[in-house]
Amino acid sequence: MYTTAARPSPTTSPAPREVRGAYALWLTAVGAGAFETVLAVGRMALDGTGSAGEIGSGLAVRLLVFTAAVLVALRMRGGARWARTALAVGLGVLGTASMVLQPLGYLLDGGSAVDALARADALDWLFGASRALHVGAVLTAVALMFRPASNAYFRGLR
Repeated sequence: MYTTAARPSPTTSPAPREVRGAYALWLTAVGAGAFETVLAVGRMALDGTGSAGEIGSGLAVRLLVFTAAVLVALRMRGGARWARTALAVGLGVLGTASMVLQPLGYLLDGGSAVDALARADALDWLFGASRALHVGAVLTAVALMFRPASNAYFRGLR
């Protein structure tokens, strides 16, 4: 009778702490993004700056992005290399750029951070705090996905 030791499969090997942490941070980023969406829609409703069609289409796009992010993060946690790459490039690079380009453009056009902060109301402060959490969660999640233990996990050396 022959016996062999079972090799762990990608579906049975637990993800390392770094990958689990990255997953939690992706969920945090999605939550922050959803909160920012609520604040932005609230601002548009208060200011009357967005039509129902604009708000509806914006919400539909965000719902699609948030859903895709959660589903891809689940696959990443399960060891899918493509999911790690998709999150790093799609949300880590492109998503972060979309969140920071407008404030950077404001500053590059001669805007003053001090003046902007002085004019900020409570909604602006809430949005800014959420955006800081959002960007921090994304950048930390990307870093965690490429730590040595994560790299070994995605290579299948579990």
